[in-house]
Amino acid sequence: MKRKLTALLCACCLCACTLDPAYHRPAAPVDDAWPAVSTQGSGKQQPATAAPLAADVGWRDFFKDPRLQKLIELALANNRDLRVAALNVAKYEAEYRIARANIGPTIDASGSATREHALGSTSAYSSSSVSVGMTSWEIDFFGRLRSLKREALEQYLSTDAARASTQIDLVATVATGYLQLLSDETLLEITQNTVDADQKTYDLTVSMMKMGSASLQDVRQAENSLASARSSLASYTRAVAQDRNNLVAAIGCPLPGDLPKGPTLMDSESMLADIGEGVPSDLLTRRPDIVEAEHTLKGANANVGAARAAFFPKIELTASAGSTSTSLSGLFKAGTGAWTFSPSISIPIFDFGYNKASLDVAKIEKNIDIADYEETIQTAFKEVANALAGRTTYVAQVDADRDYVNSAQQYDDIAQTRYRSGTDSFLTLLDAQRTLYTAQQQLANDTLSKLSNLITLYKVLGGGWSESSVSAGRS
Repeated sequence: MKRKLTALLCACCLCACTLDPAYHRPAAPVDDAWPAVSTQGSGKQQPATAAPLAADVGWRDFFKDPRLQKLIELALANNRDLRVAALNVAKYEAEYRIARANIGPTIDASGSATREHALGSTSAYSSSSVSVGMTSWEIDFFGRLRSLKREALEQYLSTDAARASTQIDLVATVATGYLQLLSDETLLEITQNTVDADQKTYDLTVSMMKMGSASLQDVRQAENSLASARSSLASYTRAVAQDRNNLVAAIGCPLPGDLPKGPTLMDSESMLADIGEGVPSDLLTRRPDIVEAEHTLKGANANVGAARAAFFPKIELTASAGSTSTSLSGLFKAGTGAWTFSPSISIPIFDFGYNKASLDVAKIEKNIDIADYEETIQTAFKEVANALAGRTTYVAQVDADRDYVNSAQQYDDIAQTRYRSGTDSFLTLLDAQRTLYTAQQQLANDTLSKLSNLITLYKVLGGGWSESSVSAGRS
């Protein structure tokens, strides 16, 4: 009995082991800190904000605009790309269950009844049988099936991380598209005001020419400025319509008519919450595309174990037990039972290098996945570093734009007064109007860039995968 228990224990231990290589996470090929950025050119590291990490901030808490929150909610419910990503997760989860089921035996029950009348015979022959059997159960001594199960599990986890990455991209796409719409609506309003101002200037110049205070050249210059502004007006009208179409495509349904009222682009200072950047090592567990790449690498590591196990013997068991009788009533009587037990073993001896080539392919695929994993980390580091540089510099740039607009507005007011009084020429007024229009456009564009950069920072730090914030901090 002790020998049997010992043999059974050894068999269980063999079945529990695999030939997978020991997995070690590759070292991150990036610095331990984000590069320093200073608007004064001093090169000093900017102090890290104490705000919560982006990956812990839910999108409802990051995007404070109720209209944008509604659009993101609609996109998460209707976007087709996200729906496909979720279906892929369900598919790979089912494939993992298939791989897990292959480890255990398959037991089937079968029954049959036959009644036969032979040619020339005066009686009919009947037979009935019932059996329960186990067909071709591979005893996983060397862990081949377990390695395949682990590979399927890692594929499932990788796909789930890809779904989270798709959601993050979708949230950022909807938010950026919404801001683009606000920006073009602002530029459309600015251009409409410019058209109105140029029309008044043109009418004034025509009146002054009739009175002899302005020349035909002044009229033509005013006319040219008005025509240019009208052209820009048509361009921004088209851009607003296209922005709406792009937003509809992103959310996957028509824009509802009962959207809450949101702020304008120029009133968007409180539209986005502050977030912390953490350190580069946080990306390894917080950013879904890096998590996806690592699960893919782990799956390749398990596949190497399965390829190694192919060099060892494969043991399969086939067994069945049942009863056979010439009459249905005697099917379960004594003497009708029968059973079979058929173990088999196959040992690879010579396969023209098939198993060796399969192992080489598995190792090469793992090395490819290592390179992909490291490249994903490098790309993530670059994206975060660029977004942090933008957050540091866009604040100063937009502040300078506001000063530019205020100065240009004063310049335009003075030029209007002096032109009406005949002190300055029309060229001075025209320059003032163009300067003001350019300053207002620049402020709108840079404000959009500033907000879009903050959304990008939120995205590249792994934010947007959850609706609500994680109050407990890092997981």
